[in-house]
Amino acid sequence: MKVNQAKKLKGGTWEFSQNQPLKEPLVLVFGDRFLLESKDVYQEVRDLYPDGHLVFGSTSGEIMETNVFEESITITAIEFEKTQFEIVSKNIKDFVDIEKMGATISEQFNMEKLNHLFIVSDGSFVNGSGLIEGLESVEGFKASITGGLCGDGARFEKTLTSYNENPKQGEVIAIGLYGEALEVSYANFGGWTPFGPERTITKSEGNVLFEIDGKPALDLYKKYLGEKAAELPKAALLYPLTVQQNEDSEPLVRTILNIDEAENSMILAGDVPMNSKVQLMMSTMDDIAEGACNAAELAMRDRKNKPELAILVSCVGRKLVLDQRTEDEIEEVAEVIGEQASITGFYSYGEMAPFAGKNECQLHNQTMTLTLLSE
Repeated sequence: MKVNQAKKLKGGTWEFSQNQPLKEPLVLVFGDRFLLESKDVYQEVRDLYPDGHLVFGSTSGEIMETNVFEESITITAIEFEKTQFEIVSKNIKDFVDIEKMGATISEQFNMEKLNHLFIVSDGSFVNGSGLIEGLESVEGFKASITGGLCGDGARFEKTLTSYNENPKQGEVIAIGLYGEALEVSYANFGGWTPFGPERTITKSEGNVLFEIDGKPALDLYKKYLGEKAAELPKAALLYPLTVQQNEDSEPLVRTILNIDEAENSMILAGDVPMNSKVQLMMSTMDDIAEGACNAAELAMRDRKNKPELAILVSCVGRKLVLDQRTEDEIEEVAEVIGEQASITGFYSYGEMAPFAGKNECQLHNQTMTLTLLSE
């Protein structure tokens, strides 16, 4: 595996940390939404990698090595030596529901030989839980899935993604990796602590939460936020919800992406099933950084080889808590996985990964999620 990396800050020029010749590389381009809206951005990257497979995604912060950038574009170009890959891109506007879209994407891949799917998804229109359900619904699907929902800072206005074209809204890109030589490991961890009473979801539809304990969910949430309610939906990133469907299921953290004042409801990044138990959560800087360290240790636990590439997808809510110490969690990961691994990634509106030791993917919020690759 050969890896090139480069970054360009707003108004600047490309700065390469590695720039070796690569043959038909997979090129991951993560950047600020406003910079990705430039009509020239696709051609600019295409000129750098004429035979590359270019995957774009907007972010709430760009990760490269142990740095976190804003108002920048980062490039990570990967030439696999023993691994084959193919890319499928679909747009939500062409499907009646997200599950059908996910199934259609999976059907494009060779089920028998597919090792792993990495997803770069629109983060505004796509219900991540439904997307995963659709991807895994196809008969014979047994690959692991990781990835994330793209971000837009803390603005929640629109997100952009694309494959081999200028970035646009509504797109979901799936990168399928094939080959027995490829070793993939993954993990996620949060570092958030529940507080307040445990309550029950009494009315919801998919990822829209209407009532908790028979009362309007938004009213209850605003009551807890107090003065910070005026800053919704951004303020919600500091106080996510933990959702547990039943006693046997792992609790999932859910971030509020938007609110509907007319319906008195909240739109979350993933499903919030009826009758699930729900609690508010909070965290500290130290807890967040420790959570990233735990995620890295879980991802490294059963590996046979040292990772050559680490793709990190962390939640914008964690970034808001860490503030000036955002790079702390990246440094924690780097220390665990080793300096031989190139690090890339982005801050997101939702993270996709199975729980450690399991294969079924879940949508997470407020976690550090790692995908470690080696050949």
